[in-house]
Amino acid sequence: MVREPGASPHAAAADWAAAYPAEAADPHCLGYGEGGELMRGAPWRRFAVVGDSLAEGLGDPQRGYRTASWADRTAEALRAVAPGAVCTNLGLRGLTTAQVRAGQAERAAAFAPDLVAVVCGGNDLLLPGFSPGVVAREMDLLFGRLAAPGTTLVAFALANAAAAVPELRGGPLEEGVALLNGIVRKAAERHGAVLVEMYDHPAVGDRDLYSADLVHATARGHAVIAATTIRALSREIAVVSESCPQA
Repeated sequence: MVREPGASPHAAAADWAAAYPAEAADPHCLGYGEGGELMRGAPWRRFAVVGDSLAEGLGDPQRGYRTASWADRTAEALRAVAPGAVCTNLGLRGLTTAQVRAGQAERAAAFAPDLVAVVCGGNDLLLPGFSPGVVAREMDLLFGRLAAPGTTLVAFALANAAAAVPELRGGPLEEGVALLNGIVRKAAERHGAVLVEMYDHPAVGDRDLYSADLVHATARGHAVIAATTIRALSREIAVVSESCPQA
């Protein structure tokens, strides 16, 4: 059902819930309009996303959930409070951390963002000869290039897909993701990035968070990542507001 222009927010919310009933009932997702409420007071107007396929937004559709990536959902929440905000997503599937830095760092910096989300490292784990030291150096260089006065960096600790698949628990995938997340957390701390913590998220053990390949997120997974990202940014807004009270 399509409402006439000017329909009440309540009617629009009812339409949304009818279109995406599973998402509307999911406690780990945001309700209609909730993203905008959480982003109220956001200072950002230029949002850039860099990284691999998770940044790009790959993943399986899922019944009852809107097919939209976490990055698109985050951009929508920002535009709800800042309609003039502009966004660019440079994410590209299959890239390692070094390739993200080589191909996207300068382009992202040229966009002059004041909010930058960085998602990479997962492909490094899947390649032979994974070197934590190399990934740590490349990630530090990437964060360093994107960090700038007035710019908020956002980093992601990846979800532990092994929590949803008993056969994978304690195996190399779980160990590798934990190791990578340690690298990400240290880089985030060094560069003052907001950390979106997905590794031990309350929904991490739900199989329907992950696509069939256990690498990408489903539509539900993207909705959950978006909710976690927006909530983390909301806390950052509160911190900034407290440190810079209006006269």
